[in-house]
Amino acid sequence: MRFDRDIFEEILITITRNRTRSFLTAFGVFWGIFMLIALIGGGQGMQQMMQSQFEGFATNSGFIWPQQTGEPYKGFRKGRWWSMDIDDVARIKKLDEMDVVTPTITRWGKNAIFQEKKSNAIIKGLYPDYNKIEELGIIKGRLINDVDIREGRKVCVIGDRIYENLFEQDADPIGKYIQVDGIYYQVVGVSKSNGNMNIQGDNAESVIIPFTTMQKAYNVGRNIELLCFTVKPGVVVSEIQDKIEGVIKEAHLIAPNDKQAVMLLNTEAMFSMMDNLFTGIRILIWMVGLGTLLAGAIGVSNIMMVTVKERTTEIGIRRAIGARPQDILQQILSESIVLTTVAGMMGISFGVMVLQLAETILVAGRFNFQVSFGMAVGTCILLIVLGVLAGLAPAYRAMAIRPIEAIRDE
Repeated sequence: MRFDRDIFEEILITITRNRTRSFLTAFGVFWGIFMLIALIGGGQGMQQMMQSQFEGFATNSGFIWPQQTGEPYKGFRKGRWWSMDIDDVARIKKLDEMDVVTPTITRWGKNAIFQEKKSNAIIKGLYPDYNKIEELGIIKGRLINDVDIREGRKVCVIGDRIYENLFEQDADPIGKYIQVDGIYYQVVGVSKSNGNMNIQGDNAESVIIPFTTMQKAYNVGRNIELLCFTVKPGVVVSEIQDKIEGVIKEAHLIAPNDKQAVMLLNTEAMFSMMDNLFTGIRILIWMVGLGTLLAGAIGVSNIMMVTVKERTTEIGIRRAIGARPQDILQQILSESIVLTTVAGMMGISFGVMVLQLAETILVAGRFNFQVSFGMAVGTCILLIVLGVLAGLAPAYRAMAIRPIEAIRDE
Protein backbone atom coordinates (compact mmCIF):
# COMPACT_ATOMS: atom_id res chain seq x y z
CA MET A 1 0.00 0.00 0.00
CA ARG A 2 1.52 3.34 -1.01
CA PHE A 3 1.03 6.74 0.66
CA ASP A 4 1.02 9.41 -2.04
CA ARG A 5 0.67 13.13 -1.40
CA ASP A 6 -3.04 13.30 -2.20
CA ILE A 7 -3.92 10.55 0.24
CA PHE A 8 -1.85 12.18 2.98
CA GLU A 9 -3.61 15.50 2.43
CA GLU A 10 -6.98 13.76 2.59
CA ILE A 11 -6.01 12.16 5.88
CA LEU A 12 -5.17 15.55 7.34
CA ILE A 13 -8.42 17.02 6.02
CA THR A 14 -10.42 14.16 7.59
CA ILE A 15 -8.73 14.53 10.96
CA THR A 16 -9.13 18.33 10.88
CA ARG A 17 -12.77 18.11 9.83
CA ASN A 18 -13.58 15.72 12.70
CA ARG A 19 -11.20 17.03 15.31
CA THR A 20 -13.24 16.04 18.38
CA ARG A 21 -14.12 12.57 17.15
CA SER A 22 -10.58 12.01 15.89
CA PHE A 23 -9.09 13.06 19.21
CA LEU A 24 -11.40 10.82 21.24
CA THR A 25 -10.78 7.87 18.95
CA ALA A 26 -7.01 8.41 18.96
CA PHE A 27 -7.09 8.69 22.75
CA GLY A 28 -8.87 5.33 22.95
CA VAL A 29 -6.11 3.66 20.93
CA PHE A 30 -3.44 5.59 22.86
CA TRP A 31 -4.87 4.50 26.22
CA GLY A 32 -5.31 0.90 25.10
CA ILE A 33 -1.73 0.48 23.93
CA PHE A 34 -0.41 2.36 26.98
CA MET A 35 -2.34 0.03 29.29
CA LEU A 36 -1.00 -3.01 27.45
CA ILE A 37 2.64 -1.85 27.62
CA ALA A 38 2.36 -0.67 31.24
CA LEU A 39 0.69 -3.88 32.41
CA ILE A 40 3.19 -6.13 30.63
CA GLY A 41 6.21 -4.20 31.93
CA GLY A 42 4.76 -3.78 35.41
CA GLY A 43 3.85 -7.46 35.62
CA GLN A 44 7.35 -8.44 34.53
CA GLY A 45 8.91 -6.18 37.17
CA MET A 46 6.60 -7.47 39.90
CA GLN A 47 7.49 -11.06 38.98
CA GLN A 48 11.18 -10.29 39.30
CA MET A 49 10.57 -8.62 42.66
CA MET A 50 8.69 -11.67 43.94
CA GLN A 51 11.31 -14.09 42.62
CA SER A 52 14.05 -12.07 44.30
CA GLN A 53 12.48 -12.90 47.67
CA PHE A 54 13.43 -16.55 47.06
CA GLU A 55 16.75 -15.88 45.36
CA GLY A 56 19.51 -18.22 46.47
CA PHE A 57 17.19 -21.10 47.40
CA ALA A 58 17.29 -24.39 45.53
CA THR A 59 13.96 -24.80 43.75
CA ASN A 60 13.98 -28.58 44.33
CA SER A 61 14.53 -28.46 48.09
CA GLY A 62 12.58 -29.43 51.17
CA PHE A 63 12.83 -29.13 54.95
CA ILE A 64 11.72 -31.60 57.64
CA TRP A 65 11.21 -30.98 61.35
CA PRO A 66 9.39 -32.86 64.15
CA GLN A 67 6.04 -31.98 65.75
CA GLN A 68 3.80 -33.62 68.34
CA THR A 69 2.32 -36.90 67.24
CA GLY A 70 -1.33 -36.87 66.26
CA GLU A 71 -2.01 -40.61 66.66
CA PRO A 72 -1.18 -43.19 69.37
CA TYR A 73 1.14 -45.93 68.13
CA LYS A 74 2.78 -49.06 69.63
CA GLY A 75 2.13 -48.05 73.23
CA PHE A 76 3.03 -44.39 72.76
CA ARG A 77 0.30 -41.89 73.52
CA LYS A 78 -1.02 -39.21 71.23
CA GLY A 79 0.70 -35.82 71.60
CA ARG A 80 4.18 -37.28 72.21
CA TRP A 81 7.16 -35.06 71.44
CA TRP A 82 9.97 -36.73 69.56
CA SER A 83 13.30 -35.62 68.05
CA MET A 84 15.15 -36.36 64.85
CA ASP A 85 18.75 -37.51 65.15
CA ILE A 86 21.86 -37.56 63.01
CA ASP A 87 21.05 -41.09 61.81
CA ASP A 88 18.06 -39.67 59.93
CA VAL A 89 20.49 -38.03 57.53
CA ALA A 90 21.90 -41.41 56.50
CA ARG A 91 18.40 -42.92 56.30
CA ILE A 92 17.18 -40.25 53.89
CA LYS A 93 20.39 -40.34 51.86
CA LYS A 94 19.74 -44.01 51.07
CA LEU A 95 16.76 -43.02 48.94
CA ASP A 96 17.73 -43.06 45.28
CA GLU A 97 15.96 -39.77 44.58
CA MET A 98 18.00 -37.76 47.11
CA ASP A 99 20.87 -35.45 46.19
CA VAL A 100 21.96 -33.33 49.18
CA VAL A 101 20.82 -34.15 52.73
CA THR A 102 22.15 -32.07 55.63
CA PRO A 103 21.11 -31.33 59.26
CA THR A 104 21.05 -28.02 61.15
CA ILE A 105 20.96 -26.89 64.79
CA THR A 106 19.94 -23.39 65.88
CA ARG A 107 19.96 -21.32 69.07
CA TRP A 108 18.03 -18.07 69.26
CA GLY A 109 18.29 -14.92 71.34
CA LYS A 110 22.08 -14.80 71.63
CA ASN A 111 24.47 -11.85 71.64
CA ALA A 112 27.59 -11.54 69.52
CA ILE A 113 30.21 -9.36 71.25
CA PHE A 114 33.35 -7.73 69.85
CA GLN A 115 35.27 -5.45 72.21
CA GLU A 116 32.61 -3.07 73.57
CA LYS A 117 30.06 -3.65 70.83
CA LYS A 118 27.15 -6.05 70.95
CA SER A 119 24.69 -7.36 68.35
CA ASN A 120 21.67 -9.67 68.52
CA ALA A 121 22.52 -13.01 66.97
CA ILE A 122 21.17 -16.41 65.99
CA ILE A 123 23.79 -19.13 66.16
CA LYS A 124 23.53 -21.93 63.60
CA GLY A 125 25.44 -25.18 63.29
CA LEU A 126 25.74 -26.18 59.62
CA TYR A 127 27.65 -28.45 57.27
CA PRO A 128 29.32 -26.93 54.18
CA ASP A 129 26.86 -28.61 51.81
CA TYR A 130 24.02 -26.52 53.27
CA ASN A 131 25.21 -23.84 50.84
CA LYS A 132 23.80 -26.01 48.02
CA ILE A 133 20.34 -25.61 49.51
CA GLU A 134 20.47 -21.96 50.53
CA GLU A 135 23.21 -19.87 48.96
CA LEU A 136 24.73 -17.93 51.85
CA GLY A 137 26.44 -15.35 49.64
CA ILE A 138 29.96 -14.96 51.05
CA ILE A 139 31.11 -11.35 50.55
CA LYS A 140 34.28 -11.58 52.65
CA GLY A 141 36.48 -14.53 53.54
CA ARG A 142 35.15 -18.08 53.14
CA LEU A 143 32.45 -20.49 54.22
CA ILE A 144 32.73 -23.31 56.75
CA ASN A 145 34.69 -26.19 55.17
CA ASP A 146 35.18 -29.92 55.76
CA VAL A 147 38.34 -29.39 57.83
CA ASP A 148 36.41 -27.15 60.22
CA ILE A 149 33.82 -29.93 60.57
CA ARG A 150 36.34 -32.72 61.04
CA GLU A 151 38.43 -30.86 63.64
CA GLY A 152 35.52 -29.11 65.35
CA ARG A 153 37.17 -25.72 64.95
CA LYS A 154 35.83 -22.64 66.75
CA VAL A 155 35.39 -20.56 63.62
CA CYS A 156 32.35 -18.71 62.34
CA VAL A 157 30.75 -16.89 59.42
CA ILE A 158 28.80 -13.81 60.48
CA GLY A 159 25.83 -12.14 58.78
CA ASP A 160 26.23 -8.71 57.23
CA ARG A 161 24.12 -6.98 59.92
CA ILE A 162 26.32 -8.38 62.67
CA TYR A 163 29.35 -7.23 60.71
CA GLU A 164 27.91 -3.71 60.46
CA ASN A 165 27.06 -3.61 64.18
CA LEU A 166 30.37 -4.95 65.49
CA PHE A 167 32.97 -3.56 63.10
CA GLU A 168 33.83 -0.19 61.66
CA GLN A 169 32.87 0.54 58.06
CA ASP A 170 35.27 -1.10 55.58
CA ALA A 171 37.10 -2.81 58.46
CA ASP A 172 38.40 -6.33 57.79
CA PRO A 173 36.78 -8.76 60.27
CA ILE A 174 38.62 -11.85 59.00
CA GLY A 175 40.78 -13.31 61.74
CA LYS A 176 39.10 -11.32 64.53
CA TYR A 177 37.43 -13.10 67.46
CA ILE A 178 33.86 -12.55 68.57
CA GLN A 179 32.24 -13.92 71.72
CA VAL A 180 28.92 -15.78 71.77
CA ASP A 181 27.68 -17.42 75.00
CA GLY A 182 31.13 -17.09 76.56
CA ILE A 183 32.87 -18.89 73.68
CA TYR A 184 35.25 -17.11 71.32
CA TYR A 185 34.98 -17.86 67.61
CA GLN A 186 37.38 -16.69 64.94
CA VAL A 187 35.63 -14.92 62.05
CA VAL A 188 36.50 -16.58 58.73
CA GLY A 189 33.77 -15.06 56.54
CA VAL A 190 30.90 -12.61 56.15
CA SER A 191 27.68 -13.64 54.38
CA LYS A 192 24.87 -11.69 52.75
CA SER A 193 21.81 -13.47 51.38
CA ASN A 194 20.28 -12.08 48.20
CA GLY A 195 16.71 -13.13 48.98
CA ASN A 196 14.38 -12.48 51.91
CA MET A 197 13.30 -16.07 52.50
CA ASN A 198 15.09 -17.41 55.57
CA ILE A 199 15.11 -20.78 57.27
CA GLN A 200 15.51 -20.69 61.04
CA GLY A 201 16.04 -16.96 61.28
CA ASP A 202 17.45 -14.05 59.33
CA ASN A 203 20.87 -14.83 57.89
CA ALA A 204 21.87 -11.20 58.34
CA GLU A 205 21.83 -11.80 62.11
CA SER A 206 23.31 -15.30 62.03
CA VAL A 207 26.59 -16.61 63.39
CA ILE A 208 27.29 -19.81 61.45
CA ILE A 209 29.65 -22.32 63.09
CA PRO A 210 30.63 -25.90 62.17
CA PHE A 211 27.93 -28.45 63.00
CA THR A 212 30.32 -30.54 65.07
CA THR A 213 31.41 -27.49 67.06
CA MET A 214 27.76 -26.69 67.76
CA GLN A 215 27.16 -30.23 69.01
CA LYS A 216 29.93 -29.93 71.61
CA ALA A 217 29.31 -26.30 72.60
CA TYR A 218 25.62 -26.85 73.37
CA ASN A 219 25.75 -30.53 74.31
CA VAL A 220 22.97 -31.53 71.91
CA GLY A 221 24.29 -35.02 71.41
CA ARG A 222 22.94 -36.70 68.27
CA ASN A 223 19.74 -34.67 68.06
CA ILE A 224 19.06 -32.37 65.12
CA GLU A 225 16.36 -29.72 64.73
CA LEU A 226 15.94 -29.47 60.98
CA LEU A 227 16.78 -31.80 58.11
CA CYS A 228 17.30 -30.10 54.74
CA PHE A 229 17.47 -31.85 51.39
CA THR A 230 17.43 -31.47 47.63
CA VAL A 231 16.35 -34.08 45.11
CA LYS A 232 18.08 -35.14 41.91
CA PRO A 233 17.20 -33.45 38.60
CA GLY A 234 13.95 -34.73 37.15
CA VAL A 235 12.57 -35.80 40.55
CA VAL A 236 9.48 -34.04 41.90
CA VAL A 237 9.49 -33.53 45.68
CA SER A 238 5.71 -33.93 45.92
CA GLU A 239 5.90 -37.41 44.40
CA ILE A 240 8.37 -38.72 46.99
CA GLN A 241 7.13 -36.73 50.00
CA ASP A 242 5.21 -39.69 51.44
CA LYS A 243 8.24 -41.93 50.93
CA ILE A 244 10.49 -39.54 52.90
CA GLU A 245 7.97 -39.20 55.71
CA GLY A 246 7.55 -42.99 55.81
CA VAL A 247 11.28 -43.50 56.43
CA ILE A 248 11.25 -41.00 59.30
CA LYS A 249 8.07 -42.40 60.84
CA GLU A 250 9.29 -45.97 60.74
CA ALA A 251 12.57 -45.05 62.48
CA HIS A 252 10.85 -43.12 65.30
CA LEU A 253 7.82 -45.34 65.89
CA ILE A 254 5.25 -42.92 64.52
CA ALA A 255 1.93 -44.11 63.10
CA PRO A 256 2.04 -44.30 59.27
CA ASN A 257 -1.27 -42.41 59.07
CA ASP A 258 -0.13 -39.60 61.40
CA LYS A 259 -0.45 -36.36 59.42
CA GLN A 260 1.03 -33.92 61.93
CA ALA A 261 4.05 -35.60 63.52
CA VAL A 262 6.41 -35.00 60.58
CA MET A 263 6.30 -31.55 59.01
CA LEU A 264 7.72 -31.19 55.50
CA LEU A 265 8.06 -27.84 53.76
CA ASN A 266 8.16 -28.36 49.99
CA THR A 267 9.76 -25.26 48.44
CA GLU A 268 9.34 -26.80 45.00
CA ALA A 269 5.56 -26.54 45.43
CA MET A 270 5.94 -22.92 46.55
CA PHE A 271 7.92 -22.02 43.44
CA SER A 272 5.44 -23.87 41.23
CA MET A 273 2.54 -22.04 42.86
CA MET A 274 4.25 -18.70 42.25
CA ASP A 275 4.90 -19.59 38.60
CA ASN A 276 1.25 -20.55 38.12
CA LEU A 277 0.16 -17.31 39.79
CA PHE A 278 2.20 -15.17 37.42
CA THR A 279 1.07 -17.21 34.43
CA GLY A 280 -2.51 -16.34 35.38
CA ILE A 281 -1.54 -12.70 35.89
CA ARG A 282 0.09 -12.54 32.45
CA ILE A 283 -3.04 -14.01 30.84
CA LEU A 284 -5.19 -11.45 32.69
CA ILE A 285 -2.84 -8.62 31.61
CA TRP A 286 -3.16 -9.61 27.94
CA MET A 287 -6.94 -9.93 28.23
CA VAL A 288 -7.31 -6.48 29.80
CA GLY A 289 -4.77 -4.83 27.50
CA LEU A 290 -6.09 -6.34 24.28
CA GLY A 291 -9.67 -5.65 25.35
CA THR A 292 -8.88 -1.97 25.89
CA LEU A 293 -6.97 -1.84 22.61
CA LEU A 294 -9.82 -3.53 20.75
CA ALA A 295 -12.23 -0.95 22.13
CA GLY A 296 -10.01 1.76 20.67
CA ALA A 297 -9.91 -0.01 17.29
CA ILE A 298 -13.71 -0.21 17.29
CA GLY A 299 -13.76 3.54 17.92
CA VAL A 300 -11.52 4.05 14.88
CA SER A 301 -13.90 1.93 12.79
CA ASN A 302 -16.88 3.95 13.99
CA ILE A 303 -15.34 7.31 13.16
CA MET A 304 -14.35 6.04 9.72
CA MET A 305 -17.96 4.94 9.19
CA VAL A 306 -19.14 8.45 10.07
CA THR A 307 -16.48 9.92 7.80
CA VAL A 308 -17.57 7.76 4.88
CA LYS A 309 -21.21 8.77 5.42
CA GLU A 310 -20.33 12.47 5.50
CA ARG A 311 -18.21 12.14 2.37
CA THR A 312 -20.70 10.10 0.33
CA THR A 313 -21.06 12.80 -2.30
CA GLU A 314 -17.32 13.39 -2.50
CA ILE A 315 -16.67 9.68 -2.96
CA GLY A 316 -19.43 9.49 -5.58
CA ILE A 317 -17.92 12.35 -7.56
CA ARG A 318 -14.48 10.75 -7.42
CA ARG A 319 -15.97 7.53 -8.70
CA ALA A 320 -17.78 9.42 -11.48
CA ILE A 321 -14.60 11.07 -12.74
CA GLY A 322 -12.67 7.81 -12.89
CA ALA A 323 -11.49 6.79 -9.40
CA ARG A 324 -11.17 3.02 -9.17
CA PRO A 325 -12.65 1.00 -6.25
CA GLN A 326 -9.16 0.09 -5.06
CA ASP A 327 -8.34 3.81 -4.88
CA ILE A 328 -11.26 4.35 -2.50
CA LEU A 329 -10.22 1.24 -0.53
CA GLN A 330 -6.66 2.50 -0.27
CA GLN A 331 -7.78 5.92 0.90
CA ILE A 332 -10.02 4.67 3.72
CA LEU A 333 -7.56 1.99 4.90
CA SER A 334 -4.71 4.54 4.85
CA GLU A 335 -6.66 6.92 7.06
CA SER A 336 -7.51 4.12 9.49
CA ILE A 337 -3.92 2.82 9.65
CA VAL A 338 -2.42 6.28 10.13
CA LEU A 339 -4.85 7.22 12.90
CA THR A 340 -4.35 3.90 14.71
CA THR A 341 -0.58 3.72 14.29
CA VAL A 342 0.18 7.33 15.28
CA ALA A 343 -1.98 7.11 18.40
CA GLY A 344 -0.53 3.68 19.22
CA MET A 345 3.08 4.79 18.83
CA MET A 346 2.41 7.68 21.19
CA GLY A 347 0.93 5.21 23.66
CA ILE A 348 4.00 2.95 23.38
CA SER A 349 6.34 5.90 23.93
CA PHE A 350 4.41 7.14 26.93
CA GLY A 351 4.23 3.63 28.40
CA VAL A 352 7.99 3.13 28.02
CA MET A 353 8.61 6.50 29.68
CA VAL A 354 6.36 5.68 32.64
CA LEU A 355 8.00 2.26 33.07
CA GLN A 356 11.45 3.87 32.97
CA LEU A 357 10.46 6.32 35.69
CA ALA A 358 9.04 3.49 37.80
CA GLU A 359 12.20 1.44 37.32
CA THR A 360 14.46 4.37 38.24
CA ILE A 361 12.50 5.85 41.14
CA LEU A 362 10.72 2.91 42.78
CA VAL A 363 13.29 0.11 42.51
CA ALA A 364 16.48 2.06 41.69
CA GLY A 365 17.11 -0.03 38.58
CA ARG A 366 17.31 -3.34 40.50
CA PHE A 367 14.47 -4.87 38.50
CA ASN A 368 13.59 -4.64 34.81
CA PHE A 369 10.19 -3.04 34.15
CA GLN A 370 10.83 -2.39 30.46
CA VAL A 371 9.27 -4.41 27.65
CA SER A 372 11.64 -6.04 25.19
CA PHE A 373 12.40 -4.66 21.73
CA GLY A 374 10.68 -7.67 20.19
CA MET A 375 7.56 -6.92 22.23
CA ALA A 376 7.57 -3.31 21.00
CA VAL A 377 7.93 -4.42 17.37
CA GLY A 378 5.17 -6.99 17.82
CA THR A 379 2.92 -4.29 19.29
CA CYS A 380 3.56 -2.04 16.29
CA ILE A 381 2.60 -4.87 13.94
CA LEU A 382 -0.52 -5.44 16.03
CA LEU A 383 -1.41 -1.75 15.64
CA ILE A 384 -1.13 -1.94 11.86
CA VAL A 385 -3.28 -5.08 11.77
CA LEU A 386 -5.91 -3.43 13.96
CA GLY A 387 -5.80 -0.35 11.74
CA VAL A 388 -6.49 -2.51 8.68
CA LEU A 389 -9.30 -4.41 10.43
CA ALA A 390 -10.83 -1.18 11.73
CA GLY A 391 -10.88 0.30 8.23
CA LEU A 392 -12.20 -2.71 6.34
CA ALA A 393 -15.91 -2.19 7.04
CA PRO A 394 -15.87 1.57 6.26
CA ALA A 395 -13.76 0.92 3.15
CA TYR A 396 -16.15 -1.66 1.73
CA ARG A 397 -19.05 0.64 2.50
CA ALA A 398 -17.30 3.43 0.59
CA MET A 399 -16.63 1.10 -2.35
CA ALA A 400 -20.32 0.20 -2.47
CA ILE A 401 -21.36 3.83 -3.05
CA ARG A 402 -22.80 4.32 -6.54
CA PRO A 403 -21.78 7.60 -8.19
CA ILE A 404 -25.21 8.41 -9.66
CA GLU A 405 -27.08 7.78 -6.38
CA ALA A 406 -24.53 9.80 -4.39
CA ILE A 407 -24.85 12.80 -6.71
CA ARG A 408 -28.68 12.50 -6.85
CA ASP A 409 -28.89 12.45 -3.05
CA GLU A 410 -26.88 15.64 -2.95
